[in-house]
Amino acid sequence: MKQTISFSQFNIPSIVGASPPPTTTIHRRTTTSSRRLSPVLAVASPTTSPSLHQVTYSMPPEKLEIFKSLEPWVFENILPLRKPVEKCWQPIKFLPNPSQGPEQFAEEVRALRQRASGLSDEYFVMLVGNMLTEDALPTYQTLFNTLDGVCDETGCSRCPWGIWSRAWSAEENQHGDLLRTYLYLSGRVDMLMVDKTLQYLIGAGMDIGLENNPYLGFVYTSFQERATCLSHGNMARLATEGGDPMLAHICGTIAADEKRHEHAYTRIIEKLLEVDPNATMLAIADMMKKKIIMPMHLMYDGQDPNIFESFSTIIERQGVYTSRHYAEILEFFIIRWKLEKLEGLIGEARCAQDYVCGLPPRVRKLESRAKKIEPHQVKFSWIFNKQVTT
Repeated sequence: MKQTISFSQFNIPSIVGASPPPTTTIHRRTTTSSRRLSPVLAVASPTTSPSLHQVTYSMPPEKLEIFKSLEPWVFENILPLRKPVEKCWQPIKFLPNPSQGPEQFAEEVRALRQRASGLSDEYFVMLVGNMLTEDALPTYQTLFNTLDGVCDETGCSRCPWGIWSRAWSAEENQHGDLLRTYLYLSGRVDMLMVDKTLQYLIGAGMDIGLENNPYLGFVYTSFQERATCLSHGNMARLATEGGDPMLAHICGTIAADEKRHEHAYTRIIEKLLEVDPNATMLAIADMMKKKIIMPMHLMYDGQDPNIFESFSTIIERQGVYTSRHYAEILEFFIIRWKLEKLEGLIGEARCAQDYVCGLPPRVRKLESRAKKIEPHQVKFSWIFNKQVTT
């Protein structure tokens, strides 16, 4: 079954919107039909499906053998990027420890709250957003287990793809636990609304266009892990400026984990470009056309149907993750994966190469456009009924 991709319309990536290409080929295991896709909703509504038609199983069955053949390589090159549990940091190392006794614990909580008092409401909106992204881990692991050829078929598979996926999930789970506990102890946010938002988010799932296709999945995770590394790193900088060095240490530690995860997924794409350059190049272009969107793009708090758009505006204006960062990440991978130097590509894969390598200047235009966004008042249910100026 031949994978197809249309290059008739160049969609510029955005960290705010989330919509698939205008026309997509729907691949099934035995039949193929072309349908018009409706825009992906940016809201997780209790009564609304993210999209009317979802593309599934776009990887031809014969490609499964490629991922099977890569299992020894994964053992040698990807699994060593896991950290043994005994060498991993644990959230309690950064937080007030109740085992030290009630008086010491209370004193450490008071110190944490004093440090947190110097941070802005906008900062806590972004910190909740980062926590929700990390804490929606059940969705991400479930999504990975839909990818053909690399899924954990039994829940405890000894296949190296499954071993890596579980280890990655366990480390990401620590990030959410740490940020959630910090937020709880800070007293700065309405944890009831945060919890409701998380439940809505996990219940909504993700609609990021992976099509059960590991080529697309590993392109997405390469990009997303680098993006989250930058985001947490910028949050660390802002925490230092706001007078909370411990929170800066927390965010910086999480960023370091994300950097290591990025190395793993980047290596996988490098290997796929070596063994199957045409399909991999098509996958990179496909994900760029769909736009690499945040995992939490279906975020909903039960009240605001535009909460993700408002959150995206804040992180753009605060410089935590912007269209400039998006362009820089794209440029980084073009260089890292040596996309401009790939030779021997044929047909649509060569068109895909031209498209991706010519994309950064188009994305750069979003930076100047974003700077023209006028400030406006946004009310977040996570913050105790305070007005947040973006």
